Amino acid sequence: MLDKIENRRELVGLVPAAGAAERIIPLPCSKEIFPVGFHESSDNFGPRPKVAAQYLLEKMQITGAEKAFIVVRKGKWDIPAYFGSGSSVSMNIAYIVTDSTRGVPFTIDKAYSFYKNALILFGFPDIVFEPEDVFIRLLQKQAISGADLVLGLFKTENHQKMDMVKLKDGRISGIDIKPQKSQLEYTWIIAVWTPRFTQFMHECLQHNLFEEQKLSISPSLPEKKEIFVGDVIQAAIDRNLSVESVIFRNDCFIDIGTPTDLYRAVKMG
Repeated sequence: MLDKIENRRELVGLVPAAGAAERIIPLPCSKEIFPVGFHESSDNFGPRPKVAAQYLLEKMQITGAEKAFIVVRKGKWDIPAYFGSGSSVSMNIAYIVTDSTRGVPFTIDKAYSFYKNALILFGFPDIVFEPEDVFIRLLQKQAISGADLVLGLFKTENHQKMDMVKLKDGRISGIDIKPQKSQLEYTWIIAVWTPRFTQFMHECLQHNLFEEQKLSISPSLPEKKEIFVGDVIQAAIDRNLSVESVIFRNDCFIDIGTPTDLYRAVKMG
């Protein structure tokens, strides 16, 4: 088993699961618990289905994180019904219920009072990725650099669907959200961040800074109404918060949010 990270702050997993999955409906269940592979069971009855979000939670758990908050939208009761208290992934899982929001930052901010003092492990439960030690490597980077935010970067050609990361001399210089055309290679799909970044995001959202002060809303989507985590990251860069990265050059991921990619994930699983 991988060595667990030692850190003075509590490690907490944070998982947004409030989306409507409009690109892939109809589904028989929430996409976060759609089976995309198998895992070995502890009994003698063979392998068991492995749902999409389980991959993320397991990678959080091996860092030593004992707790995760999953923010769900009303009606997605099959997610807490499936994971329950979290015993299947050896974590304590709590659920925060929200109405529809303007984007993932608003969704995860619903749990702000529960995780504001923790070191956050963040990921999307509909993205399946490798390697197993991704969060450990991000935590190591954060411990060495003291960064407010560390992003896990992966290569992608689907720039129209992703936050594309601008790098200059190996450092993050900006975020380009879902550009129609791009020469950029990397997107981010996971993150580790400190209470300073948590507080920064909370204050941005509470005080409507994205509208009132025009904080770095992506120029590639000038009329968008949704606020992305990438918008908050760009705002943090603009305000001189420390943003670092770990690049996973030879590893891959699959976002199961479209029928084509879900098919790929199931076939590979």
